[in-house]
Amino acid sequence: MGWLALACYALYLVLAFGLRTAVQLRRTGSTGLNGISGRIGSLEWVAGVLFCVALAIGVLAPVLDVTETIDPIAALDATWVHVLGGTLFALGLCGTLYAQLAMGDSWRIGVDERERTALVTEGPFALVRNPIFAAMIPTSVGLTLMVPNPVAFAGLAALVFALEIQVRLVEEPYLARAHGGAYAAYAASTGRFAPGIGRLHHR
Repeated sequence: MGWLALACYALYLVLAFGLRTAVQLRRTGSTGLNGISGRIGSLEWVAGVLFCVALAIGVLAPVLDVTETIDPIAALDATWVHVLGGTLFALGLCGTLYAQLAMGDSWRIGVDERERTALVTEGPFALVRNPIFAAMIPTSVGLTLMVPNPVAFAGLAALVFALEIQVRLVEEPYLARAHGGAYAAYAASTGRFAPGIGRLHHR
């Protein structure tokens, strides 16, 4: 199962990051990659570094499984758990790619305060404000269940924490500054990661 999980992770990185970056470059002349932004120690920097660390840990988990360096958690080392993991991965990957494409030319990784892209509120963005991140979570849960060892769970926790920091403390304030009342109205009617949950109310 470790080899399959490693192949799935490679597919995820190629499609969700490599291919999407290539599409963005061809369509707009920009990769859309803003990298790890912010000064060292800032929220933007912490979120970016933690995201990269989470991805690295995610790759490490199946490697440790393949090399039999670390054992899976016995209670979760079952066929039905692995199948559930593979199913969640497939659904999450499809959701991630769909949401990325729906974002169109506004797709970015990271925040650049100088940029002013269009506010996307249609398609999956009509259901939740962060459908890409919302889909990344079941994708990562799926990969974790395919190789359910402690390192995989540590990577999952790091990813969720990074996404929470990025969305709540970096992207939402940036979008509020960039789009003003339009974003406030959108955030008040649309959930953060799940429909109806995490709506921001006007003050």
